[in-house]
Amino acid sequence: MAKTKRNHWYNYLWIWSIIYFALGFFNILFAWLGMIDFILPLIFAIVGGNKWFCNNMCGRGQLFWVLGRNLGCSCKKPAPRWLASKWFRYGFLAFFLTMFGTMIFQTYLVFSGAAELRKAIKLFWTFKLPWQWAYSGSIFPDWVAQFSFGFYSLMLTSTLIGLIVMVLYKERTWCTFCPMGTMTQGICKIKEHKNSK
Repeated sequence: MAKTKRNHWYNYLWIWSIIYFALGFFNILFAWLGMIDFILPLIFAIVGGNKWFCNNMCGRGQLFWVLGRNLGCSCKKPAPRWLASKWFRYGFLAFFLTMFGTMIFQTYLVFSGAAELRKAIKLFWTFKLPWQWAYSGSIFPDWVAQFSFGFYSLMLTSTLIGLIVMVLYKERTWCTFCPMGTMTQGICKIKEHKNSK
């Protein structure tokens, strides 16, 4: 008799992705929780030398799977080969890190007093959406909120891109060029190379 696949608690982390965006919608400071999704994959790759986090614990990838496969929101067509090509993956990573650096710089400007807090979400690094209701002040300095607005923009934009390619192609097409996946893969290759010496 064939064994049924066991469900683990981490198979339901797609719910966390939904909760994250809901929390950030009402209070932008919750955007800081997204740093967990940035730090953990790198730790798993550095310590374990593998992409276990990406394959098992990525709530966003799971969400695409649930929407695409379970709810039938995906065309399930093979994605163009160039989306998974090295030049595109590393090019997108470079662009992503540039945008992340720009966000950090904007946070620094608010921290230093050279700029005022911007209560807006920037979609696709271009379109500014007013988001004033999500922040009305706190015990934290303005730069904390500025980082939140920028980081939430980054997380929302990348999720929307993932949803678009999920609908057009296979469920987890985003995973083929996800910046975090590219970084963890690079770390794993470096560790493998060092261990082979």
